[in-house]
Amino acid sequence: MPTRTRSWAVCGIAAAVLGLVTIVVSMGLWDPDLDYSDPTAIANRLSDAKGQLIVMHVAMLTGMVGLVIFGLGLARRLGGALPSGSLIGGVAASGIGLTAVANLIGSGLDTEFLFAAEVVEKDVPETIAFYNHWIATIPWLWVGAGLAGVAIAVAALKHHAAPRWIGIVGATLGGLTLLVGISPLQYMAGFVGPIWLLVTAIGFAVGDKAYRNAAA
Repeated sequence: MPTRTRSWAVCGIAAAVLGLVTIVVSMGLWDPDLDYSDPTAIANRLSDAKGQLIVMHVAMLTGMVGLVIFGLGLARRLGGALPSGSLIGGVAASGIGLTAVANLIGSGLDTEFLFAAEVVEKDVPETIAFYNHWIATIPWLWVGAGLAGVAIAVAALKHHAAPRWIGIVGATLGGLTLLVGISPLQYMAGFVGPIWLLVTAIGFAVGDKAYRNAAA
């Protein structure tokens, strides 16, 4: 039997850490003393935070790559243990894929605005202020990860296709991510989604003993 590697799960760990980096940097861009009714002040603030913006950009795009690999590995892992024809593995992978897309789109305006904030007099401050809203919301859209967590919960708790504790994590952290993602406060999914992914990816990397034994 071919050796079943865990590199896809390691990519999930990396994506989760980079997701947390993205959220922390995004939160750090908030300035309670800034007048957010003043577009020029917002543009000047972003100009001062160019280093943070570059870190967030690299974290989002590198994390996107890790998410894609993790999603494909997850589909293969669940597909090998679920009943033939089950959609659960595909749903889980699609949820991770949606999160990867959110990361890609969240970074999509960086090229346009990252350096434009330095030349406020040549650009419309209101458009740069819009960019501030963009990076404060789109990278937080981790609702797809919540969908993946719930799918894994069903796979683990109903079909025994993954360790039970990973299923419980999916039902709790994944379910919470999905619920807040569906709510009008959908960006709050960014608080929970990366944590769910980190715990789950670590679980598949080092705690998936039954699958590892089956591969031996």
